[in-house]
Amino acid sequence: MSVPISRLFAVVAVLSGGLAACSNTSATPGGMPSASPTAEGSSLAGSSITVYNAQHEELTQAWADAFTAATGVTVTLRNGDDSELGNQLVQEGGASPADVFLTENSPAMSLVERAGLLTDVDPATLQHVPTAYRPSTGKWTGIAARSTVFVYNPAKVSESELPKSLLDLADPSWKGRWAASPGGADFQAIVSAVLALKGRAATEEWLAGMQANVTQYQGNSTVMKAVNAGEIPGGVIYHYYWFIDQAGTKENSKNTKLHFFGKQDPGAFVSVSGGGVLASSKNQAAAQAFLAFITGKAGQDVLRTGTSFEYTVASGVAANQALPALDTLDGPTVDPSTLNSTEVVDLMTKAGLI
Repeated sequence: MSVPISRLFAVVAVLSGGLAACSNTSATPGGMPSASPTAEGSSLAGSSITVYNAQHEELTQAWADAFTAATGVTVTLRNGDDSELGNQLVQEGGASPADVFLTENSPAMSLVERAGLLTDVDPATLQHVPTAYRPSTGKWTGIAARSTVFVYNPAKVSESELPKSLLDLADPSWKGRWAASPGGADFQAIVSAVLALKGRAATEEWLAGMQANVTQYQGNSTVMKAVNAGEIPGGVIYHYYWFIDQAGTKENSKNTKLHFFGKQDPGAFVSVSGGGVLASSKNQAAAQAFLAFITGKAGQDVLRTGTSFEYTVASGVAANQALPALDTLDGPTVDPSTLNSTEVVDLMTKAGLI
């Protein structure tokens, strides 16, 4: 069941008071007037939650540390990938020790939602996040986002040759000229968007063309490294791999550029990272407060100033200044709750891609 709004507002007020010294702002995560209670005064102090975490470990640890400092709630992380943890939750059912589930992509969250394992997200928390970045069901919410991009080596492919659509990569002219990591949850989320936007028949046709053309690697970083080394002209990845490397040594991206498809093409799909509270949680108030925190201003500031280079999606917090603004990407409109990981795995298996 949902936590009463009045109680959650009190918790969020505690968060803003506890984080004011860190953020140098009087605004609270939900944009309400700041309050002065300390973490020690929180009614949640001394409680604990377990988070099944498929998000970046460093990011979620930073969120957990800040939340604990503000509320006194202990956060235990169990880290894994989207499909691993999503399937584990379905297997555990109502006996799961998890209180919160965080994902990198939304299909795994939808899998858990379809199994009836999520409770409603508190309405006050949903209001932190624009409707474009959360499902229509209200059973979970967006916490971050990543954009699909085509990374390419200008020495191997000119700008005039770049694909105008993700679907163009099924054309025979791209045979042996692009790479992907189809076995990973990231790429499977992109295929989920193709399925939602174009339907099953068109997706099957595209996957058949992909199977004939693509060079497979394991992991988006490996795809980018191969493009950088000139092994392959281009590849489909998420944007943040490139920006992380560019912020560092650039050794795996210095010979590459990014192509943003735009024009509401499936290749401009923005994948929403999700957060939800398990209906079986025995710590509902603390679990809901954790979601309120990470989607609030303080939590989104942790994302903006961190090193994951994912997009902020909530509380009006702008993205990391190194990134093109989210509203300039012109991605297609996809209800995250409609993305179906099970059907996509079946289709990709049938196509011989996984």
